[in-house]
Amino acid sequence: MSGGGRKALVSRFVEQRRRAILLLIVVLLPSIWSLSTQAETFDLPTDGSTIVGKLRVVIPTQDNTLLDIARQTDVGYHEITLANPGIDVWVPEKNAKVVVPALYVLPPKPWVGIVLNISQRRLFYFPAPAKGKAAKVVTFPVSIARENWATPLGTTKVTGLFKDPAWFVPKSIQEEHKAAGEVEFPTYFPPGPNNPMGMLAIQLGFPGIFIHGTNRPWGVGMRTSHGCLHLYPEDAANIFPQLKAGVPVRVIDEPVVAGVLNGQLHLVVYDPVSEYGSTHNMMTRAALALEPYLQSAAAPRGELHTPAKNQPRKASEAAPLPVYPIDWSKVMAQTSKPQVIPVSIDPKGKSLAEVLDKIQPDLYDYPPYGMDANDATPPGD
Repeated sequence: MSGGGRKALVSRFVEQRRRAILLLIVVLLPSIWSLSTQAETFDLPTDGSTIVGKLRVVIPTQDNTLLDIARQTDVGYHEITLANPGIDVWVPEKNAKVVVPALYVLPPKPWVGIVLNISQRRLFYFPAPAKGKAAKVVTFPVSIARENWATPLGTTKVTGLFKDPAWFVPKSIQEEHKAAGEVEFPTYFPPGPNNPMGMLAIQLGFPGIFIHGTNRPWGVGMRTSHGCLHLYPEDAANIFPQLKAGVPVRVIDEPVVAGVLNGQLHLVVYDPVSEYGSTHNMMTRAALALEPYLQSAAAPRGELHTPAKNQPRKASEAAPLPVYPIDWSKVMAQTSKPQVIPVSIDPKGKSLAEVLDKIQPDLYDYPPYGMDANDATPPGD
């Protein structure tokens, strides 16, 4: 083969490789994007634990706000701000160590379908496990109802799924905006990026209540709705195809939640939602949350019946309850203010400061979202 022929052959081979690589990139881009926007998905614990996730500490290297970091790590406004009380929301200081509170106490069982804890401002979805696969939980931050409005508590189900919904504004909401001086507030929002319903909406059995995206994603984790639950647009896109009509939904309001991690009881405390009218103080709420564990914590070890060695347990005998000691001074300290990170209340448990001190910070080098991302479309669309 002549030199010119060899050059032409090599050139053609290089061009074919280049086209193949470009084609591969085009094919894989949707998968790459879906991986980068995965919601927090965890295997359900099988060791008795009821807490999932992992605390992180990050150091932003670009001009990110706490809201940028919250959205990228799939936590809400209230979570990122309460976990970082000394850091400016809009202009974190250089080399600031930002805590990402991605450690979640699971709601009380049953772990079926969707469970929404209003005070926690978080949705948990427990899909039916595939045959032979581990059971999982998917969790998202949500916005909840603003003051003087409330989402109904109790059990219901998914009744409908809508892509590109339109929104006919209820008269009560029209009147609210007019009273606030917004006389030109629209009575109808067509489908699109400026629709407060977002691009995807999940209808519940409660009248007028939806779980849906939002055209103001920076508000996720705040009190912004009239009873609906708002998701980041990318989270709405994540859960929407996983659901169908009939999926059970349970809405609870538990501002104090107890869970088990590494064999120790932990407590997390959220701002209570006054619209539900509880008269219990936070210490009483903590005692109620800990009630399932109090019997085992109070019982002396000698009172827990264990069969003698090599003696089979009778079918009627329950397994001994695990013993979880509680330091009530830690419970009192925990309930004195909101704390979105689960902290051990075991007498030998580490303080939050001790836990955070052991975490090696990661560099956070994602570019800021920018105001163009503050609409109903997922980033990248």
